[in-house]
Amino acid sequence: MNIAREVATRSTCDRKNVGAVIVREKSILSTGYNGSLRGLPHCDEAGHEMENGHCVRTIHAEANAIVQAARNGVRIEGGEIYVTASPCYNCFKMIANAGITKIYFGEFYSDERIRQHARELGIELIHLDE
Repeated sequence: MNIAREVATRSTCDRKNVGAVIVREKSILSTGYNGSLRGLPHCDEAGHEMENGHCVRTIHAEANAIVQAARNGVRIEGGEIYVTASPCYNCFKMIANAGITKIYFGEFYSDERIRQHARELGIELIHLDE
């Protein structure tokens, strides 16, 4: 989780800094932080695109970690993810479909659907700040 917190410092959305690290057997496979689309100005340069109180200009840290693994041909199935804030519902669905088996998170920031589907799928949710 310390590495995920360090990765979060690279975030380019000044509303919330989130970092993610995907590991398997204690080896780092991929990292990600929340930021704008590759090649476009960042929130701290261009401003926020707000919907329902959330900046939607950014790609979430978990999604960026999964995309980074895909871009580099790194298999993450069976891995675990450390995220500084619990995933949103959409990121949880990506994590589940990527075959990640455990989600370690810091700050709690999710909804009950995630807990329900995690139980159904056998994905462990581990709140490290409790």
